[in-house]
Amino acid sequence: MKSSKFLPVAALITLMGASFSAQAYDADWKRGRIYYRAVCTTCHIASPIGSINPSTKTKAEWTAYLQANKHAKGKDTVSQYVSKAYRASIKSGNKAAEKFADTPDQELADDLKAFLLKGAKDGDAPATCS
Repeated sequence: MKSSKFLPVAALITLMGASFSAQAYDADWKRGRIYYRAVCTTCHIASPIGSINPSTKTKAEWTAYLQANKHAKGKDTVSQYVSKAYRASIKSGNKAAEKFADTPDQELADDLKAFLLKGAKDGDAPATCS
């Protein structure tokens, strides 16, 4: 009899635990905007390519670009530029890289994606780099 009362309670606790662990990270587009403007735009302005506004691509184009994970015509990866190693390499000259030095790579990548999709040509708030 005791085990029959314990079983539903154990099942309920297990389900509650699973629902808490299954919660995904809720990307912060504002943090993505700060990183994009302070890190990505700063680097692009210094290169022959120049700045790239998020509104130059659609959400589908940004999604495909990020999924392909190819940057600089395939010479390196997008994920490299949101990595802790990259942020550590530029933090002495970039306050945003210093500010986000301990942010997990995937969280920062999700934040950046959220900003790019929000600021895309067909996004909720097409964005420029200014």
